Amino acid sequence: MLSAEARTEIVDAALEVGAGETLALAGPSGAGKTTLLRIIAGLTRPADGRVTVGNDVWLDTAAGVFTAPEERRCGYVFQEHALFGHLNAWRNVAYPLRALPRRARRARALELLDRFGLAARADAPVRELSGGERQRVALARALAVEPAALLLDEPLSALDPRTKAGAARELTMLLASLPDIPVVLVTHDFTDAATLADRVAVMDGGRVVQEGTAAQLAAAPASGFVADFTGAVVLTGTARAGAAGMTVVALDGGGEVQAAGAARGPAAVSVHPWDITLEPAGAAFAGSARNRVVGRVATVTDVGGRVRVAIDAAQPVVAEVTAAAVVELGLAPGVQVAASWKATATRITAR
Repeated sequence: MLSAEARTEIVDAALEVGAGETLALAGPSGAGKTTLLRIIAGLTRPADGRVTVGNDVWLDTAAGVFTAPEERRCGYVFQEHALFGHLNAWRNVAYPLRALPRRARRARALELLDRFGLAARADAPVRELSGGERQRVALARALAVEPAALLLDEPLSALDPRTKAGAARELTMLLASLPDIPVVLVTHDFTDAATLADRVAVMDGGRVVQEGTAAQLAAAPASGFVADFTGAVVLTGTARAGAAGMTVVALDGGGEVQAAGAARGPAAVSVHPWDITLEPAGAAFAGSARNRVVGRVATVTDVGGRVRVAIDAAQPVVAEVTAAAVVELGLAPGVQVAASWKATATRITAR
């Protein structure tokens, strides 16, 4: 179990990660994610905080305890991997073991590289490795000292889009195969967090604003900020009681939507893009969907098997449809459409 709490000018947060569990610290740039990671590693020293891993106390400001970074048995994979360009793959992995005899260092490095499918690349210079291969070398180096905790800072952000998907699959499998150690990773991308982690802690302004599985956060965001971060469409307005236990929200900029939840006063409603149906603007409002927004298509973007259609209305709306629907509806920038969705698919939170 890894437990960390810290208070600085940037962060005021606490977290716990179980053995064999991966927790993602997710949120926008400047939220305090990397600062919290560096506090765990000992690279940043807070005025007030405590970090423990199992029975080991790495930091306790109240007791005057501060364990130096090199003594923490903490594996750290930096955002840009921080490999030594003048060394080959096995020497990079062996670098933390330089107190051991050369033969022992090389044996341990080759063992890890083989585990990560890179035995054949052991003597390759770092500059000749692909982005995914460099990532695995960096991870192997972090594990060389048999760490008590593993920290990953934006593990996928340094990769180009072409290799990112494959690297994400590889990293997911690697994390699943690790010994029973707690893993904390930082990301600004909710999709990466959902792919890589067992649990996600969303940070904003230095605080953890909601924590749970990716599915829990997406299904029941605690705020408009969390809903927006998870990829939902967020609309703001003023809520009032409606008929049959429904809540009606008068949207900022005009129009109304209904939600099954309860709220009064300033509120934010959210709906997932895949729950939104598009149809010609002049079509009759039919079916069980209670909510409807009319606007013009701003962009049409293929996102791999799905198409995201951004609609320019009083408040922007994004829908996800099939490629066949794009052709059938003639969706293109400038085309006027109606976006509709059910009240039961609408989440509402107070602002």
